[in-house]
Amino acid sequence: MSALVFQMPGTARHDREMAIQAKKNLSKTTDPVERLRLQCLARGSAGIKGLGRVFRIMDDDNSRTLDFKEFVKGLNDYAMMIDKEEAQEIFRIFDKDGSGTIDFDEFLVTLRPPMSNARKEIIMQAFRKLDKTGDGVITIEDLRGVYNAKHHPKYQNGDWTEDQVFRAFLDNFDSPYDKDGKVTTEEFMNYYAGVSASIDTDVYFIIMMKNAWKL
Repeated sequence: MSALVFQMPGTARHDREMAIQAKKNLSKTTDPVERLRLQCLARGSAGIKGLGRVFRIMDDDNSRTLDFKEFVKGLNDYAMMIDKEEAQEIFRIFDKDGSGTIDFDEFLVTLRPPMSNARKEIIMQAFRKLDKTGDGVITIEDLRGVYNAKHHPKYQNGDWTEDQVFRAFLDNFDSPYDKDGKVTTEEFMNYYAGVSASIDTDVYFIIMMKNAWKL
C-alpha cells in the first residue's frame, strides 16, 4: 500500500463543499438534532469528532456520560449556536431513560450522518483489509503487513520511526477522546461518516474508497 492513505483523495475539497451545504441547510431545518449535526458538519468532516473531544474534556470522572450542565458547557465551549431551549430538547431526546445524564458515545453515533448500506459495506471492506489479525481492532501490528511506512516524508527525513508513522496513521481514525493506538470498527465508521457526508453519490464514495485502499 502506498502513501496514498495519508492523503485521502479529494477530502479537502469535499470538506469545503459539505461545509457550505451544511450552512445552507441550517436555515431550512427546525429539527434540533439535525441543526446540531449541520453545525458540526459546517466545520468539515471532523466536526462531530471535535465535539466528542470537547465532551471528553468535560467528563472529569471518566463516566462517559454528561449531565445537562456539562452538555451545555460543551456546546458553548465548541461555539455551537444553540439556545437553552433547543439544548434542553436535544438533551431530552438522548436521555431516553430520564436519568438526567446522556451517554456521549451513543450521542455521537446518533449525530453521525446516516449512510447507505453500500457505503457501510465498502468502509468495512477497508477495515477488514487493515485488520490483518481479524480481531475487530486495527493496531500497529496489523499495519506492518499492509502498509509501507517508508514512503512517509517524516520517515524519509529521519524525524519518525516506522512505529511513529503507524501511530500517526491510526490517530487519524482513533476517537479524539481516547487515542490508544487501537482503532475499532465504530471509530473507523465514525471517521468515514464525516467524509461520507461530503460526498453526494454512493458511486463516487465507493470509487474513492477503492482507490484509497486498493480494494
